[in-house]
Amino acid sequence: MSNLDRQAALSVCGGRGFVPGEPVHELLSPRHVRLGESTRVRRLLPNLGRRMVGGWAFVDHYGPDDIADEPGMQVPPHPHMGLQTVSWLHDGEVLHRDSLGSLRTVRPRELGLMTSGRAISHSEESPRPHARYLHGAQLWVALPEAHRNVEPRFEHHPDLPVVTAPGLTATVILGELDGVLSPGTVYTPIVGADLTLSQSATASLPLHPDFEYAVLSMSGEAHVDGVPVLPGSMLYLGCGRTELPLRAGSDAGLMLLGGEPFEEEIVMWWNFIGRTGEEIAQAREAWMTGDRFGSVHGYDGARLRAPDLPPVPLKPRGRVR
Repeated sequence: MSNLDRQAALSVCGGRGFVPGEPVHELLSPRHVRLGESTRVRRLLPNLGRRMVGGWAFVDHYGPDDIADEPGMQVPPHPHMGLQTVSWLHDGEVLHRDSLGSLRTVRPRELGLMTSGRAISHSEESPRPHARYLHGAQLWVALPEAHRNVEPRFEHHPDLPVVTAPGLTATVILGELDGVLSPGTVYTPIVGADLTLSQSATASLPLHPDFEYAVLSMSGEAHVDGVPVLPGSMLYLGCGRTELPLRAGSDAGLMLLGGEPFEEEIVMWWNFIGRTGEEIAQAREAWMTGDRFGSVHGYDGARLRAPDLPPVPLKPRGRVR
């Protein structure tokens, strides 16, 4: 999914400088962003107070939206580099096309994982006809220096492993949880899991004390480590935890995100992750004038034009909060 912000700012993210070494509770409120004609998203990362969670660098939550009489998601072809995109649905379908020739419909609780590596472009749209409701999350994972120029690829995993406990089902999207491993390719120590809680359920998930964690509420009423988290908000939990207590006031859906704090400082702008502003500027120019990112065939519409860059290129000098 694209960042469609026409005033996209260069942001420095990553580094361990502002990662707390102990458990914390930071409730992150979303910024509302329009995505295409009929979809509004709640952007949780990057956030004014928290730029990353492990390798997770971008989190949008959208829906549930009634799109019965709407076009639904319509994101024209756009480029990515230096990151992985994770498409995750609770309702609806998203048709993915990319410059590798991939054509795949991603459905609820199926993993659509695109590794941009050095360069890729793709589009996302609600199929025609499409389901009435659209509800999901789109996330990015930053690629570390050693792997940020890997060959691009797209993976579709319709069947993912689960961890179960009374009243809890945890689908392992990426990485490992409680000894259960996702088939999705990862390049940093990371975890992403979809949690389904039954009304009145209480459960505790095992965590890695070296990871930092956050929980995104997708639906329902849930308390995370005793803190109520409403749908569309995210609770940042810090490091140093060995378990995570959960309690549901109603049937609830959550996403657990975590990983080792991302050591490297990165520069993120629009749909690119790099290391310097100059590198970002070169990628923008390549999208506007060259063929580095390839072409997406079959989308009914023009590709996205990149926004203007800020006038002064940015180099990492420390984490921006």
